[in-house]
Amino acid sequence: MPRVKRGSHRRAARRKTLKAASGFFLTKSKLHRAAQEAVEKSLRYGYVGRRQKKRDYRALWITRISAAAKAAGLSYSKFISGLKKAEVNLNRKVLAHLAAQEPVAFAALIEKAKAALSSA
Repeated sequence: MPRVKRGSHRRAARRKTLKAASGFFLTKSKLHRAAQEAVEKSLRYGYVGRRQKKRDYRALWITRISAAAKAAGLSYSKFISGLKKAEVNLNRKVLAHLAAQEPVAFAALIEKAKAALSSA
């Protein structure tokens, strides 16, 4: 079996890790082993964080919609139920934007939801 010397490849891998760890605290930005662990952990945090961001935004949108619906005399759940019965297919991101930026359009949706709830 041929002998493998990892000179340039190993150096490149270490340089890549240390570059990714630049800005980390103390030895985590200078020593390869500590940097490697810190980079791996930061990548895990990033992976989890990208999923948490989706949850956080959805919760924010629901809060905004709920506040605007309550101001118009409907609970959030009744409002969403009314929109479903009225066959209005808008996602929560758009509804939150309408609630915050375009109150006239949101008021029209409130009326549609109330009409659908009373007719059903």
